[in-house]
Amino acid sequence: MFAMFKSVVVAALVFGLSSPAFAAGPSLFDDLFGDGGSQVTIGRTHVRPFAAPASKTSAGRLSITIDISTQEMTVADGWHTLYSFDVSTGRKGHATPTGKFHPVRMHEMWYSSKYENAPMPYSIFFHGGYAIHGTTDVKHLGQVASHGCVRLHPDNARALYALVKQYGMQNTDVILRG
Repeated sequence: MFAMFKSVVVAALVFGLSSPAFAAGPSLFDDLFGDGGSQVTIGRTHVRPFAAPASKTSAGRLSITIDISTQEMTVADGWHTLYSFDVSTGRKGHATPTGKFHPVRMHEMWYSSKYENAPMPYSIFFHGGYAIHGTTDVKHLGQVASHGCVRLHPDNARALYALVKQYGMQNTDVILRG
C-alpha cells in the first residue's frame, strides 16, 4: 500500500496533478483515503490531495495566503487547502508588503537586477518587484531572511507556479498578512 501511495504522490508532483488520472471525479487518493481529505507530509511540506480543475477556464479561484508572523504559505482553491509551505519573507529593513494582490507576471526563471543577478526560479510577481519564487537558501525557510520577496523551496515554487498557470493569474489572489 505504501509503495502505491508513494507512486501516486510522485506522479502528482511530477505531473502537477493535471493528467486525466487526477481530473475531476473520484481519484486514486479517494480510493486510498476514502474522502480524499487526508493530509500528507513530505519533509516540511504538507500536501492535501485534491482534484485539479478540469480546465484552465475553470471558474474556480486560487488563494495564496502568506502569514508573515508564522512564515507559512497556505494555498487553497476555495474548497480545500491544497498546500501548506514554509516560506521566508523580508528581514528587518526589507519588509514584505502586506495586502491583497494578484499576479501581474510570471517567469520560469528570473534573475534579480537589484541583487547581483540572484536566481529567482518560478517567479510569480505580485507587486512591483516583489515576487514569490524559489530559493537556494532552503535552510532559512520558516524564518525571515529575504529582501522582501516570498521565498519557497524550489520544488514547492515549481508546484505553485504550475498551479497559478493552470488557474490563471486573473483567478489567483495573493494575500499577505501578519
